[in-house]
Amino acid sequence: MNNTPATDGAAPTPAATSTQSPSLTRGTMIAAALAVCVAQVGIAIPAVLNGLFQQDLGTSASQLTWISDAFLVPVTLLELSFGVVGDLFGRKRLLVIGAALLAIGEFIAVLTPGLSSSTGTRVAVLLTGQVIAGIGAAALFPTSLAMIAAGTHTAERRNRSVTTWAAMLSFGGAISPIVGGFLARYSFGSDPNASWRWGFLFVGIVATLSALVSWRMATNSSAPQGRSLDWPGQITIAIALFALLFAVIQGPTSGWGSGLVIGGFIVFVLAFVAFIAAERRSTAPLLRLDLFSNRAFAIAAVATVIGMFAFLGTAYATSIRLSSIQGFTPLKTSIAFILLNGIALVQMPLTHRLMTRINPKWLLSGGMGLIFVGDLWMSQLSAANRSIAPIIVPLALAGIGFALSVSAVTAVAVNTAPNHLAGMASGTTSLLRDFGFTLGPAVIGAVALSHATTLLHEKISSTPALQAGLKAFQQAPQHVPAEQKASVQGAVDAVMSGPLGANAVPSTVTAGGKTEPFNPLKDAAFHALNTSYSIGFIVCAIGALVACLIAIAIPGGSRDVLIESDSLVDPEGATAANPAV
Repeated sequence: MNNTPATDGAAPTPAATSTQSPSLTRGTMIAAALAVCVAQVGIAIPAVLNGLFQQDLGTSASQLTWISDAFLVPVTLLELSFGVVGDLFGRKRLLVIGAALLAIGEFIAVLTPGLSSSTGTRVAVLLTGQVIAGIGAAALFPTSLAMIAAGTHTAERRNRSVTTWAAMLSFGGAISPIVGGFLARYSFGSDPNASWRWGFLFVGIVATLSALVSWRMATNSSAPQGRSLDWPGQITIAIALFALLFAVIQGPTSGWGSGLVIGGFIVFVLAFVAFIAAERRSTAPLLRLDLFSNRAFAIAAVATVIGMFAFLGTAYATSIRLSSIQGFTPLKTSIAFILLNGIALVQMPLTHRLMTRINPKWLLSGGMGLIFVGDLWMSQLSAANRSIAPIIVPLALAGIGFALSVSAVTAVAVNTAPNHLAGMASGTTSLLRDFGFTLGPAVIGAVALSHATTLLHEKISSTPALQAGLKAFQQAPQHVPAEQKASVQGAVDAVMSGPLGANAVPSTVTAGGKTEPFNPLKDAAFHALNTSYSIGFIVCAIGALVACLIAIAIPGGSRDVLIESDSLVDPEGATAANPAV
């Protein structure tokens, strides 16, 4: 593998090559660890802020889902391509650019306009920031790992360095809910609901620090020989995935039979067929289709997508239930995500030991089984109980299951592939894992909100008193003083936007020391959402159970569970993506 010489603090010079890659320096290790940590914080921190997004921005259900997926989609689509870009043009340069893009995206999100702008404008600015930040994170994940792999020349040192990298990734996932919840306690300007901006500001500042650290301390490396970008594959899979997510997310809002949604599904099919055709012709494909001719790998791939969908669907359903339905503060909501994400960090030493003693397919199957139990348990808990205590055990089970399965999933895939395709198998598994993560919020949001909307409409149509109350509520802006008209109209618009909006507006208001009825749909919306997100947990449970059974069916139960360290980087320099999220 040809690489550029070590150039601490100097501009990258990918044209220069040497026969030996530079040894991993402390500065490079620090830069890589900080980069992957802040990228993971950027992914995870919105989860505890969904309630504030809705209160401050007045988001619809589909907009709330897009806020989560706007970051995840670029990571899913661009992670493998950025691995190639780093190999071609220098990894240090890409690490700096990725951190800078992450910072810029977060700062754009912080600058989302205030109440004087429309909801559509405000959400568009926030989504723009999330997309840019996601592009930056997509560069940081593979590049930080590739820099470590390129600079370590013994199995022992590489394993130790990669373990540190994975620990920092898990640390980012563990601290993000705490940081987001804690900072949200403080007002941002005059609007108390705008406190979500502190979390984005924190990520932006740390990402800026990461860019500076990488620029000053990291050692450059590259591996341009035999590497090229698969533009047709990248473009067609990007169109396909975006069209699929658009159709799934917009379905509950626009209607599943609408031309917009049906058109989205048609574009997905056409673009996906074009992607398959492009990959068959490509000399350097983004995705090696011949991997799927290996039955064991194909089974592992299906288990990966379904299992990771089940976990992030669980996380999304938990976030909406606690913050948007029950109205928990971000700090209280963060407790749930400490259980879901933090356990992976604490459990890492045990998981590592288990990986050396047990075939990883059994860890994957067992982890999915625990997620199944946790989801089924969560589906039986009523949102009317506002105590945090009932959800601790089921979410802890899901967190333990995730810690086991996410560490095992790459090992399972690599163990099912031929040795010369180990690097490609690892990278492909990363793509599939992130695809499953991206589907989680989209599918669970669509299923739960479609059902909640149906239940709410049925309740209204069967209750004359509710119909009369809703009619009077819609006319309320006409009967209030001029200075209150805008706020009352905003409340009416929120209630009419769907179940989440109706649940966010109080059922009574206090005026002149007297409590008066206000939102007639509050209770009906709450019960519809309670039932529907319980169904969301059941869908996740079914997904986890299916992944569990599929993992058991993977051939090769007696194979060596250890992955050769060289499989982290293929002979041409392809990087394996993050082993934990």
